[in-house]
Amino acid sequence: MRQNLHTHSTYCDGKDPLEQMVLQAIKKRFDILGFSGHGPVKDPYAMSIEGTRQYVQEVKLLKEKYKEQIQIYLGVEEDTTNRMWLKEPFEFVIGSVHTMENNGMVLPIDYNRGVLEAIYESWYGCDWGAMAKDYYESVRKMADWEEVDIIGHVDLITKYNEDESFGRFDDPVYVKHACDAVDAFAGKKIMEVNTGAIARGNRKTPYPYRNLLEYMHEKGVQIVLNSDCHDANYLDCHFSESLQMIRECGYTSLMKLTPQGFTEEDIDLFE
Repeated sequence: MRQNLHTHSTYCDGKDPLEQMVLQAIKKRFDILGFSGHGPVKDPYAMSIEGTRQYVQEVKLLKEKYKEQIQIYLGVEEDTTNRMWLKEPFEFVIGSVHTMENNGMVLPIDYNRGVLEAIYESWYGCDWGAMAKDYYESVRKMADWEEVDIIGHVDLITKYNEDESFGRFDDPVYVKHACDAVDAFAGKKIMEVNTGAIARGNRKTPYPYRNLLEYMHEKGVQIVLNSDCHDANYLDCHFSESLQMIRECGYTSLMKLTPQGFTEEDIDLFE
């Protein structure tokens, strides 16, 4: 069984049209494909209000057109800067933090390394712990958002930190704030293992970092494996290696989306 529930298209910041993504998913033998266009925010990477309407209609058409070949789900990636409050008409919602705010200025933490460095140096005086505290407090806000099913790339703040140039992954202060976020979601939300930064050449390992994934398992957090796909060629990016890491961290199951909702399935069923 192959599943990806984090997929972007030309309706937002993806490279390929919806139908091309579907055809590639069928070619790669996916059973389940969930689209998750960026919900409307004041940023060019997201869908417009009218674009969102068109996106919803096209996904529904493709869902019917290809129903004999693949199960397609209509989802959205909701940003904390613009909460939707209601899930309809979407079948699932990914909740994500992409920005940080300071004195009315909002900057993306995943745009490029230079922007993250500016936040780290100018706003936090190169204090990795203080920066992590504010970031994870923002992430934790989604713990009680009823419309959110999946927490996206929980440690996105580390996108450009694989070399630990901003801070160590085992720094006790950083670890505390990251684990506090996991504690807030345990038993409430599904969290994702996300390979998107690998596809875009920014990391060699998925989100979350291994020590945080091990803690998620310890706390009984349920997970999905997603590619955060922006390019159809990378729809299954690093899936085999990520499944191995997931197993090594103690997981024996993943969550699968069905017409009746999410169900827990043996990890050996996933490819």
